[in-house]
Amino acid sequence: MITVVGMGAGAAVDAQVTAGAALVVGGRRHLEAVRLPEGAGRVVLGPLAPALDTVEKYVAGERPVVVLASGDPGFFGIVRALAERFGAERLDVRPAVSSVATAFARVGLTWDDAVVVSAHGRDPRTAVHLCRARPKVAVLTGPGAGPAELGAALRDTARVLVVASALGSGQERVERVTPAEAAARDWGPAVSVVLCLDEARALGPVRTVAGGVEQPAGWALDEAEFDHRDSMITKFEVRALALARLGPRPGELVWDVGAGSGSVAVECARLGAAVTAVEKTPDGVERVRANAAAHGVDVRVVHGSAPDVLTGLDDDPDAVFVGGGGRELPAVVTACARRARRTVVVAMAALDRVPAAREALTNAGFSCDGVLLQSSRLAPLPGDVTRLAATNPVFLLWGVRSRGRTEGVTQ
Repeated sequence: MITVVGMGAGAAVDAQVTAGAALVVGGRRHLEAVRLPEGAGRVVLGPLAPALDTVEKYVAGERPVVVLASGDPGFFGIVRALAERFGAERLDVRPAVSSVATAFARVGLTWDDAVVVSAHGRDPRTAVHLCRARPKVAVLTGPGAGPAELGAALRDTARVLVVASALGSGQERVERVTPAEAAARDWGPAVSVVLCLDEARALGPVRTVAGGVEQPAGWALDEAEFDHRDSMITKFEVRALALARLGPRPGELVWDVGAGSGSVAVECARLGAAVTAVEKTPDGVERVRANAAAHGVDVRVVHGSAPDVLTGLDDDPDAVFVGGGGRELPAVVTACARRARRTVVVAMAALDRVPAAREALTNAGFSCDGVLLQSSRLAPLPGDVTRLAATNPVFLLWGVRSRGRTEGVTQ
């Protein structure tokens, strides 16, 4: 049997747990905090693979092993690796309070509606985009993905960071800072979790959530759900297929270029993605902001004309939606395709624009497909009868990057 014991946040280890161990595995500070049995082997956790190899030798000899871990070892912890290697039936897990629960407790907040993400040993962009999109996020930190890095990436967002260091120890610190303040400091190695809060939304009414992400009530919403000018809005039939091809999900970044009313941007944000909407008209910018606020989502709105304004956007998007269809469309699609990590979707009303948009996608290394969408909606006529009212046909092209840009991204 492998006994996995959670430590930290004031939890003490029962001496009887380690008394009969032939091998004790843990971080240096954990090992120093317990009394090891005389003659027991000792492995200081560094690289995981050699430690697991040593554990395997003891397990094969049916000699008891104790593994010391932080907080709840089944919560983004070592239990996963141990269960995969030795089987869950061999594990006796004894959790302590997790660092995330402790951090929220320190600031007096509930966390049943929080999103929790690990940036330890993973690409930090997933954590950054969740912090942009969601009002209450806990980030488990790691080298190169601590408060300074998160703060630098979130400078343009209205967020408060709660930095919790060395929880449960005599050196515990819990500090509230702005992203800019976090970016300017050297936090050292003791940080365990950072809470990222949009206080206007995080402290609001409790909402029904699953896994910390509010589930939207439907998608491809009716045009009446958005403020728009002269029917200048992506119709819900087109939006439904565009969303399916964009595939927005939590932890990703989506651009809506030529946003208009922002209906696509808002829907992507409702599905959990971080979203940047680019719009060239001042009244359009305000309309996108109003629609985002009406749907309770956070959309970053950039005022400017594509493709020039796109060079000022720092992070490459996972997916891009391009609306409109003016003379600059091929240049816009080309600029978006150079930056997109996964897919680009283009909506056009003009047949003349299709070949150039398709060529821009294929030249950028995307496999390209598309469809002409023509739909007719039920419309009432006098005499309690119904006719079919045709909507304007729209070409939808989508390019999918066949390889490369998403490699190394860990969800």
